[in-house]
Amino acid sequence: MDRSSSQNPILTTKTVHDFPSETPQNHQNTPKTIDIPLNCSLGNMSRTCPANYYPSKIFVEDQSLLSAPPPSCPDYFRWIYDDLWPWRETGITREMVMSASRTANFRLVILDGKAYVQTYRKSFQSRDTFTLWGILQLLRRYPGKVPDLDLMFDCVDWPVIKKETFKGPKYPAPPPLFRYCGDDSSYDIVFPDWSFWGWPEINIKPWEALSEDLKEGNKRIGWTDREQHAYWKGNPTVAATRMDLLKCNVTDKQDWGARVFAQDWLKEQKEGYKQSDLASQCAHRYKIYIEGSAWSVSEKYILACDSVTLLVKPYYYDFFTRSLMPLQHYWPIKDDDKCRSIKHAVDWGNSHQQEAQAIGKRASNFILDELKMDYVYDYMFHLLSEYAKLLKYKPTVPKRAVELCSEAMACPSQGFEKKFMTDSLVKGPSVSNPCTMPPPYDPASLHSVIERKDSGIKQVETWEKEYWQNQNKQM
Repeated sequence: MDRSSSQNPILTTKTVHDFPSETPQNHQNTPKTIDIPLNCSLGNMSRTCPANYYPSKIFVEDQSLLSAPPPSCPDYFRWIYDDLWPWRETGITREMVMSASRTANFRLVILDGKAYVQTYRKSFQSRDTFTLWGILQLLRRYPGKVPDLDLMFDCVDWPVIKKETFKGPKYPAPPPLFRYCGDDSSYDIVFPDWSFWGWPEINIKPWEALSEDLKEGNKRIGWTDREQHAYWKGNPTVAATRMDLLKCNVTDKQDWGARVFAQDWLKEQKEGYKQSDLASQCAHRYKIYIEGSAWSVSEKYILACDSVTLLVKPYYYDFFTRSLMPLQHYWPIKDDDKCRSIKHAVDWGNSHQQEAQAIGKRASNFILDELKMDYVYDYMFHLLSEYAKLLKYKPTVPKRAVELCSEAMACPSQGFEKKFMTDSLVKGPSVSNPCTMPPPYDPASLHSVIERKDSGIKQVETWEKEYWQNQNKQM
């Protein structure tokens, strides 16, 4: 496809003058937003990108409208520098990128604002589909601003670029590989997960709509009127730690303060997902987050509930969770002594209701304010921009790659997949710039973050030890 200016128009936004009301103070100038609908004129079975389907750049005529600096990005953006640290001295060569293809599901190249994808292997369910859909929406949001780049993406849960493998002069730098989560022993680059644009296989809406549902769900039952137990519902068979959690369920002999339910997704699908509405699950004072085979997308849904999140010691992180703090956003739960740890947390919260409510509220405020889709897109933009700066070569379109655009994905899709793509479509270019990146952590500030986290966890461990000592004395 010709990528000349005639094929990639530059759209101009003109100033919209609102009619003044009774006072001149209400007279405002705002950039005019542009809605660019999907072009499915070639028919629903089209899997090709139509010509002139989207502008390559947006130019605002009245630059004074953009003179106000954009807001500073949330603090978790600072981890972008940390994730790209392994390549700070070497840069990233084509050979490094290609060496990451061993486990990648797809290779993505962005050139002149267009996306080209080479698929290596299909992902589980629609993870790859909705990850690519999200990247295409980023290109719709910021046309002409996302730099040329070349990357490999692995949609499997667990990180694979192990630090211990890439030590010494034999490996000057590891292969750069993007995925949804990382851990302290890996170099995988963390990227927002597919569920922000929807998870059709289990009827989870795109995050923009779902987060609004969760806000409304929080209003239905006040914290003090909620069930005074810790709630968890999910698939326990994916991890031994979740099977262990089942032991904490209430029995006729013991009540650990937990109500744990195994989710049968096949049954849910047959019954129309009536029992899996996330917004109706904000009915408990406490909700448990526990990892599956690795990190779980459920974390943001749990944290958004106004409930106190009882976070079983995690081993993985996603792009925003490294900024969560114990006693500020969650209550830490021991992985090797879950039941007693949960019992103490529930009893503490029920006897310290004001403090417990504050923890739950801070967590949901963090998720609903600092994890808005605006910031998810800005995180993607800054991560890809910083990554592109490291490339030591000019990306080119791979021979087996195909051009990908929103039309090629959404027009032929069906069912929940089509609905979620339509619902999460970026309607047109943003009239504001991305948020401003905060500086990287210096050694002292990073040490302070780690120390604060360790201190909060140790404080809870001390309280828990004292609690059980007192319980034993009363027996």
